[in-house]
Amino acid sequence: MIVCSEGINNFKKMYNHLKKDFLTKGYSIIRNGIEPSMAIEMENHIYWLKKKYPDIDPEAFHHNLLVNDPFIHHLLKSKNLLDIIETFIGSDIALFAAHYIAKRPLTGKAVGWHQDGSYWPLIPMNVLSLWIAGTNSKANNGCMRIIPGTQNKKLLKQSDLIKEDMGKSVLGLAIHPDEIDDSEAINIELNPGDISIHNPFLVHGSNTNNSKEWRIGLTLRYIPTTTFVNKKEWDCILLRGKPSKEIKNNYINEPFFDSSKHMRFKGFENYLR
Repeated sequence: MIVCSEGINNFKKMYNHLKKDFLTKGYSIIRNGIEPSMAIEMENHIYWLKKKYPDIDPEAFHHNLLVNDPFIHHLLKSKNLLDIIETFIGSDIALFAAHYIAKRPLTGKAVGWHQDGSYWPLIPMNVLSLWIAGTNSKANNGCMRIIPGTQNKKLLKQSDLIKEDMGKSVLGLAIHPDEIDDSEAINIELNPGDISIHNPFLVHGSNTNNSKEWRIGLTLRYIPTTTFVNKKEWDCILLRGKPSKEIKNNYINEPFFDSSKHMRFKGFENYLR
């Protein structure tokens, strides 16, 4: 576990520890990975999205709702975040997917045991998941739980998974409980602004939110530009470096801020026409 009380400006000095945790356990943690003000804006963004899309569960604010949102682009430009990602996948970086999983107080849904890579049409499966806490993420409000070391297991296909009740679970497909030994599962408890990084093969999930507080997290999936997204009309965001000439991913232009469509945030002026 990496703890840095002043953020991650000296991230390169922590490289060996961060990489070691990731390779041996399948995950790493960085404290204060984003500024507290950004974490507050993440929380506000959820409340704003909830008003804009009242018929969508807050656990299901998926990529299609976020990819053209200026606030998400503003967050993605954070040099701290990009420096973390570059350490793992190189200097040519794209965002493949973004997804808020925001669990309401008392009724927030569980996430069944799964491997992220089971759901993704990526060739090759060279991708890194980054999870940012917008609020406290603790055992009592449904924080992420992981089974260290399971990143060395084979990647299950969707056909290997069982269906779950979408009224109670976020993903709808999960690993059968009989195939999981969760005796070594641990809680990834985070404070607002903390970050966890995990391998796409790592087995993880989360429980329901039984507390009176929201649990808000943003998952960001990063790929090197040499990874192909094998899905028609899928929008990626080029964040650093250059696209690969051989890989025909679709990279969108930066969106413009529109007060009738987007939440106002610190720095929105940079996205005006």
